[in-house]
Amino acid sequence: MSFLASSNLPGSFLGRMDWLHVYIACAAFAVCGFVALVLFASRQTRKVDYDSGIFTYLKFIYASFLKPHERNGSGQQDALESFYKTQASVYDATRKRLLRGREDMLGLVAAQLKHKVDSQELKAGEAIWVDIGGGTGYNIEAMSAFLSVPDFFAHVYLVDLSPSLCEVARQRFQRLGWKNVSVVCQDARSFRLPEEDRVDPRCETTTATGADLATMSYSLSMIPDYYSVIDSLPALIKPSGFVGVCDFYVQSIVDVSSRNYIGGAFNRHVNWLGRAFWRAWFDADRVSLEAARRDYLEYRFGTVISASERNYLLGGIPYYIFVGCQKDSTTHSGRDAIEKLNASFTESPYLSPATHRSEIDAAIVSSTQEIKSKAYESAVINLGSNLPLPSSFYQNHHYRIFYDDLLPKHTQFGNEYIYAFNWEDPRVDHKLLNIQRDDVILAITSAGDNILDYLQKSPRRVHAVDLNPTQNHLLELKVASFIALGHRDVWKIFGEGKHPDFRRLLITKLSPHLSSQAFQYWLEHTHVFASSSGKGLYETGGSRHAIKMVRYLFKVFGLQSQVQQLCEAQTLAEQRKIWPRIRAVLMSKPLHWAVVGTEWFAWKAAGVPRNQRNMIIDDFYKRNGLNKKMKQAKDVSGQSIWEYVVDTLDPVVQDTLISNDNYFYFLCLQGQFSRRCHPAYLTPKAHVKLSSPGAFDGLRIHTDEINEVIKRITPRSLTIAVIMDSMDWFDPTSDAAAAQAQKLNHALKKGGRILLRSASIDPWYIRHFEENGFSAKRVGARAPGTCIDRVNMYASTWICTKTRDLDRPAPSRAMSALSLNE
Repeated sequence: MSFLASSNLPGSFLGRMDWLHVYIACAAFAVCGFVALVLFASRQTRKVDYDSGIFTYLKFIYASFLKPHERNGSGQQDALESFYKTQASVYDATRKRLLRGREDMLGLVAAQLKHKVDSQELKAGEAIWVDIGGGTGYNIEAMSAFLSVPDFFAHVYLVDLSPSLCEVARQRFQRLGWKNVSVVCQDARSFRLPEEDRVDPRCETTTATGADLATMSYSLSMIPDYYSVIDSLPALIKPSGFVGVCDFYVQSIVDVSSRNYIGGAFNRHVNWLGRAFWRAWFDADRVSLEAARRDYLEYRFGTVISASERNYLLGGIPYYIFVGCQKDSTTHSGRDAIEKLNASFTESPYLSPATHRSEIDAAIVSSTQEIKSKAYESAVINLGSNLPLPSSFYQNHHYRIFYDDLLPKHTQFGNEYIYAFNWEDPRVDHKLLNIQRDDVILAITSAGDNILDYLQKSPRRVHAVDLNPTQNHLLELKVASFIALGHRDVWKIFGEGKHPDFRRLLITKLSPHLSSQAFQYWLEHTHVFASSSGKGLYETGGSRHAIKMVRYLFKVFGLQSQVQQLCEAQTLAEQRKIWPRIRAVLMSKPLHWAVVGTEWFAWKAAGVPRNQRNMIIDDFYKRNGLNKKMKQAKDVSGQSIWEYVVDTLDPVVQDTLISNDNYFYFLCLQGQFSRRCHPAYLTPKAHVKLSSPGAFDGLRIHTDEINEVIKRITPRSLTIAVIMDSMDWFDPTSDAAAAQAQKLNHALKKGGRILLRSASIDPWYIRHFEENGFSAKRVGARAPGTCIDRVNMYASTWICTKTRDLDRPAPSRAMSALSLNE
């Protein structure tokens, strides 16, 4: 063994020598290459640009993660210079992806300023803007994408404490040739507008005005004494001015769960691990992410728009956008402004304070003083606690009424609407109701289509009510679109269901006309309209499951060409000829037994709750003479649903022309409306009506139960209530139906009407209306083979007319006042 081992020594030595030769050769090659590179670089006459290419990111990495902070500085300015001096020249190039949201914030404040100009509260060319912590001036140049900085602003002030960044800014504006921009290297706490910009040039006397806009972009988190900076802002801006902030943050939903003034908590929560990690990470660069900075900002200013976002390109860094105003801007005249709004929410008479009030006015006040909206109660509590009002009071429009979006009754919907379009035929509504200008209507929002139809008749007021906040977000989006967009864009968004430029329109045009909650929702869901895949809006919502399943079946069974022919048929005869093959698949009993007849499909896909489904089954029992023993012996649930669907669809195809008139089913089959087949609110004529000034002044959007809304409306002020099929959802064993009938009696005038639809031919709750002062009349009944309307989804339509008043006990303050946590 020793001999064999020794005999291998020369070979192993030679093997090691071979590798040593390779190492030596590689090292020699690397040295020669490096020497050659140095000689080549030394012969170049062109100077190397250390502020471009890879040097940009090397500087950023060194200054942000490797370079130690200088400890001999005497204050915040030295600390900032220690961090920024090395990277000032490459700051903008390295922050494009890191500092997300800056352009969105600028777009939002620009949209608010443009709205001020349109409403003649501000003149273009006279606005003053102060950008605090503006650094290199990137924000001011970026604003030119939304407003012409030289033309729109009389003066722009960039205030920053870093001399290196200020020098970059001066060079920027010199290059741009903007003479109305001043770079001020100064502590933001001590900055004051020069005298010429603190007085109104249009006034003969020196009236203090201030800035129209103050912005802070990723600077608040770097200011140690942030309290004093935020405290200085109210004195810096006009009473009508705006504050725009974009910055990093970390917060838990627990931090804000008791606050009603933050403009919505959508997407705000950052989990414990995220909070700990991002705080520690940014603290190394003296960037503070504690929750108090955003908290104090929202305490000092009223929230106009707020949004919480994540920069997923860089690990999901949380950042927020805040647009605020002076928190006393709405209440400058005391409670008077709040009382005016409350009067419109509750249909109470508004009586302005006056020493000469008559006795009859006093009597009216006495009779209505207990009726206060939840919005009013919240506002009064906030005023007494020196808090900002709920965000809805600072909106440009007051149609969306305050609600607490963290209540379980709202969160149960999981931030998803069920219906992307209405399933009620407004043509029948108009025929039955004959809406007049003095009507006060209460109606369920759903997707808002019928609300827009009613508003075209110019009633005095329409109260849109829905417990699901996102259904009201959809209505808000439609209203904002009519106010801000032309017919072409409105058609793309709601006719075709898609708009590739939706995000830009949302920020620059729609945002001034949306509540903070609705804006946050649609900012998070811009893909609904902008995504290149899918059918857009009309493949969203809970009901999308049924629509997508039907389209999938058509594809699997090769029926797409027949469906297209059905949607293009120009006569009923042609339509009826195409239908049988489609019907064989769509109404096959195996399909209904396995899918459609199940309770899961009824609620999740079709939006039919259990109690309504039971009404359909009970009608089937009565129609077929089944007794209890038969019910137990044979499961007829699937059979009853199948028969209900047959009675719905067969008459629709026989009696209504889908291609030109029945836009409900055209939409389900095609995923969008056509120029020939669409709701009335999408016509050019309707756009002229709904885009005219004041078209939505009478609209009030309530996010609550119907009972909660009508008990806070002045008795005998409603003339019409449209409650759709909502009472089908009630439990027959409870007293909820009787209680709602009583409340509707109190809210409606004598002769006022309730329009309702039901999946049952003879709804069990009609007797509760008759017992509580109404006469009930069935004005539509769906018999097998006939259409009740173009939808034909409901078995009956009813009008309940109020014939007498019920005795109403005097309300007590304890009963009418509700806490914020209700």
